[in-house]
Amino acid sequence: MKKTITIPFSRYESSREAHSNVSDALDGEDIKQVEELEAEFAAYVGASYALATSHGTAALHLAMLALDLKRGDKVVCSVNAHPSIPEVVRHFDAEPVFIDIEEDTYNINLDKLEAYLDANSSKKLKAVIVTHLGGVTVDLERLYAMGRSYGVKIVEDASDALGATYKGKKIGSTGADIVCFNFSPHLKKNICNGGILVTDDDEIIERARLLANHAMVRDEDALEYIYDVVDIGNDYLLSELNAAYIRAQITEQDENIKRQKEIAKMYTEGLDGVEHVTVPQMINEENSFSLYIIKIDKNRDSFAVALREEGIGTGLHYIPLHLLTYYKSKYALRVNDFPVALRSFQQVLSLPIYANMSDEDVEKVISTIKKIAKTRV
Repeated sequence: MKKTITIPFSRYESSREAHSNVSDALDGEDIKQVEELEAEFAAYVGASYALATSHGTAALHLAMLALDLKRGDKVVCSVNAHPSIPEVVRHFDAEPVFIDIEEDTYNINLDKLEAYLDANSSKKLKAVIVTHLGGVTVDLERLYAMGRSYGVKIVEDASDALGATYKGKKIGSTGADIVCFNFSPHLKKNICNGGILVTDDDEIIERARLLANHAMVRDEDALEYIYDVVDIGNDYLLSELNAAYIRAQITEQDENIKRQKEIAKMYTEGLDGVEHVTVPQMINEENSFSLYIIKIDKNRDSFAVALREEGIGTGLHYIPLHLLTYYKSKYALRVNDFPVALRSFQQVLSLPIYANMSDEDVEKVISTIKKIAKTRV
């Protein structure tokens, strides 16, 4: 009989404000929820423009459209990212290029990125997509300087970085060409779906808005059912109902991050020195800890099974892209092509961390890990 998970990897909790906003939408109140969300989100992160989408992957796909990605173009990304990153690139018959990661943050290694850009300057090299794993950023000033120097656009995947900061500024306002957020991120599913694209670039937002609704245009003076189509777009639009719910999520995010940091501190103090377990570095005060990733030095998968048998869910961020059948076969990638990502993949394990976890839940996770660790030799 399968063990019931009592402390899941993620859990959503609907606030009173979320219920109120959703009720307004259901009751047909004259509130333009999507427009309100876009304005509130732009103000929250400090971006000039925000465009809500039906999902985080839709935001990424729309970003590629806005950059006019074409067949044969190249987009560089971390080999340790969700499959949605290279997936949106391949939908344009463009080519993702994978870069190995840093040992401690699991983010793209900027030295290796710069070496690749320096050795492969080409008009076909269109963009770099950088994933902020768990809300931890790379040296963004250096990244943006690379973008300017090598003439490539910088797109940030902030699926796990809502409310995270870099040098005191929220992700979304630090200088990227486009930043994409996901309100139902990969292994932490929300009750609703939604994404958002932010930018400070007038041309990018104009093109994104055009393409977000089938590239349809209307004459304001004509009948409302008269339209023209001026390009190839798609339907990326967010529903009013989802927007209503997400608006409340934004107002609560800073408090949620505060609680996540408290939980992370409890984990770090409780697991410090436990044999076979390595906790993440707590040096970076701007780490939002949307993920808490530990390393298990022996039999990570059996460790996760043992946790599941104790009712505790876990996650994995991520299976390196070069190990996945499609990319391995398509680009003739070898297992050892990205040694840091491979080594990390064999050890990393993401623990439950979310604002509505109780201290008792956290202590239960800690005590269970300690108990399991004692059985390892």
